[in-house]
Amino acid sequence: MKRMSSYVALSALVAISAACGRGDSGELVGVPDRPTWSQEEPYGTVFIPQGSFTMGQSDQDVFFNANQQAKTVSVKAFYMDDAEISNNEYRQFVFWVRDSLAHTILGNTIEDDFGKEYLNWKLPINWGDPGTLEELAELYFPENEQIFGRFEVDVRKLNFAYKYFDLRMAADNRDPNRPRAEFIKSVVINVYPDTLVWARDFAFSYNEPQAQNYFSHPAYDDYPAVGVSWAQANAFAAWRTHLFHSFRIGNGEPKQGDFRLPTEFEWEYAARGGHQTSPYPWGGPYIKNDKGCLIANFKPGRGNYTDDGGFYTVKTYSYNPNDYGLYNMAGNVSEWTSTAFDESVFSVVHDLNPDYKYEAKEEDDIVMKRKVIRGGSWKDVGYLTQVGARTFEYQDSTKSYVGFRCVMDFLGRDLRDF
Repeated sequence: MKRMSSYVALSALVAISAACGRGDSGELVGVPDRPTWSQEEPYGTVFIPQGSFTMGQSDQDVFFNANQQAKTVSVKAFYMDDAEISNNEYRQFVFWVRDSLAHTILGNTIEDDFGKEYLNWKLPINWGDPGTLEELAELYFPENEQIFGRFEVDVRKLNFAYKYFDLRMAADNRDPNRPRAEFIKSVVINVYPDTLVWARDFAFSYNEPQAQNYFSHPAYDDYPAVGVSWAQANAFAAWRTHLFHSFRIGNGEPKQGDFRLPTEFEWEYAARGGHQTSPYPWGGPYIKNDKGCLIANFKPGRGNYTDDGGFYTVKTYSYNPNDYGLYNMAGNVSEWTSTAFDESVFSVVHDLNPDYKYEAKEEDDIVMKRKVIRGGSWKDVGYLTQVGARTFEYQDSTKSYVGFRCVMDFLGRDLRDF
């Protein structure tokens, strides 16, 4: 009986030792072999350091909107695109959706070790091959919608499907037993920009060449993407996150932050470029340099659109950047933010990483669908290019003067690398 007790005790000791693994010192040392990492600056972005600033108007409230109450807030560090998303960058998204549909139709899939099928992106698609063209016929406009018999992709079919986890909804939930699936939102959205905005936005104005060429012609590759709704901009950020993370995971690296639209408070903080009270991204108080040249693309004077060197939009890297290295934070195109528009929001938001979100449903009143746009555009007067000026567009609208840029949260540095 005594021998059996010793055997049981020895077995327990072996079991405890095995459970401890390498950390068998009996001390709390954490999980061993965690990866070291250092957050990389995503291509085309600049680092915006954390800080506090006084948001709101920096000059006379010309429109007497009274929606720019001064308030000191603090903003966490993040990365921001140094320029607006260009036509060619957005086209990469459109072509990815097009190619994913083509791979699906052609049956180009591979099976993983668990029997799940994925698109095989390593297989090239020969778009010039007549046989491939015939197989992909359902992707093209039908014969009665073709012009001069040209085979063109039916852009109505370029739909992107993605899912996201609604953290705010989950945080507000008080029932820990609710299924996780209840907080996962599914989105399906057409990604092709609305090229007809150029003909629609301005009555009695000839802009048809822009409608025909602005997104498709290589002459405009480096110009900002327009005709993109707020929902399409969010879809682009979700796709860009997937693209970025998939590459890192494939290389055995940990994920970084997600791409998203900036809050209007992050946008204003970044636009100021470290200048606390200046009205413009370059400082100010003037919108001309010491040589008398305009330094942003807007509607100067009484409507001399060409006086600033542009006519409509200009290339995304035009003019000089602000002190954070950001181009066209004033003028060129207004930019979507993630923030819902409310005239009194400055008086209610928190002073720590402020934000105000409302995800409007299709049946909601139109006033609930307002989203903040910032920066002014090529068709706006100079006042709207001020860093504190705020206005809105509806989330399902598309305009020839509204574009966007993305941000990514800064997660910090791993000190073990140093």
